[in-house]
Amino acid sequence: MLDIPSISAIVAAVGVMIGVIFAMLQLRDLVKTRHSDLFMSLYSTWGSEELNKAHRRLIAIDVKDYDSFVKKYGPMASEETEPSAIWSDIDRIGWFFNMMGFLVKEKLVHIKLVDEILGYWVIRAWELIRQLVYGWRKQYNMPESYQWFEYLYNEVKKQRSRKNA
Repeated sequence: MLDIPSISAIVAAVGVMIGVIFAMLQLRDLVKTRHSDLFMSLYSTWGSEELNKAHRRLIAIDVKDYDSFVKKYGPMASEETEPSAIWSDIDRIGWFFNMMGFLVKEKLVHIKLVDEILGYWVIRAWELIRQLVYGWRKQYNMPESYQWFEYLYNEVKKQRSRKNA
């Protein structure tokens, strides 16, 4: 038979366990909310006028290969001349997705969010500039240039294949 001190000890222990479980659930929700908030603040940057203009100019370019692009628009970097404005547009979009890829790698933004909201544009933008990235990586000896953008592209493709499986 249980006496009052035993019952109160059991109630106290159960109360502590419930409190711990509740705190863990709250913490998990807080982390998800912070990840979502971070993503949404970055997504609002994607909607900025500057990135919209750069994006519209970017999707209008035709990239057959790196050499023909450089012949048409000039080099990405040069001591003699300013690079063509299209290189700045490529950089704006590339830096945005490169940063997003790093955040996905660090698990600060969930790939599902990126895929649902920006996945199409990640794929489209990377496929547009991939030849250019590979070209300047080689020409300027920058093998890690836009590595997180490429990572993001691969992760979005994996996410889509899991979703469609």
